[in-house]
Amino acid sequence: MPLQIVLASSSPIRSQLLTNADINHESISPQIDEESVKMSMLSEKFLHREIPDALADMKARKVNLKRPRNYVLGCDQVLSFEGKLYSKPKSKLDLEKQLQEMSGKTHKLISAAVIYKDMKPKWRHVNSAKLSMRVLSDYDVKKYVDRNWESVNYCTGGYEIDRKGAHLFEKIEGDFFSILGMPLLEIIGFLKLRGILDT
Repeated sequence: MPLQIVLASSSPIRSQLLTNADINHESISPQIDEESVKMSMLSEKFLHREIPDALADMKARKVNLKRPRNYVLGCDQVLSFEGKLYSKPKSKLDLEKQLQEMSGKTHKLISAAVIYKDMKPKWRHVNSAKLSMRVLSDYDVKKYVDRNWESVNYCTGGYEIDRKGAHLFEKIEGDFFSILGMPLLEIIGFLKLRGILDT
């Protein structure tokens, strides 16, 4: 089958999720200034739920300019906690502070996916998951950050839920794939509906 799917992302996790599901694809980075977009939308009082959807749309649309005949998948994810929006941690100190704030509390991961083709949005999906963190001592937080920084500094929230990050949580409510950054089951459903994927 010819390659029909382009992932508008340089994320190794998202690409691996597609590969593991036997979805042949190409990855192209959209080169979007995500932080500027988030800051602008927050200043204009957009809902947290609207921000990953807008970013996923921008990513898919931009890459579809290069690959108009392909189905282009854009994804984005944000962490919403007590009225604040978190993204990828900028430093170890930022991550330590963030984890200390969320210790013993529940936060929300909001994931969005948008698919473009022929410069038009063909499908979109937004969902969220609730994650309840264990009570963590300052020592626990520092030890976790020191040991895992190199593998989590590119992750929303600063943890990999499918690895050592699982130790931070006592309860998770929501779709596992969306927590990893991509609503994979819904994406597969759309691609099957369009006849792009076989069973």
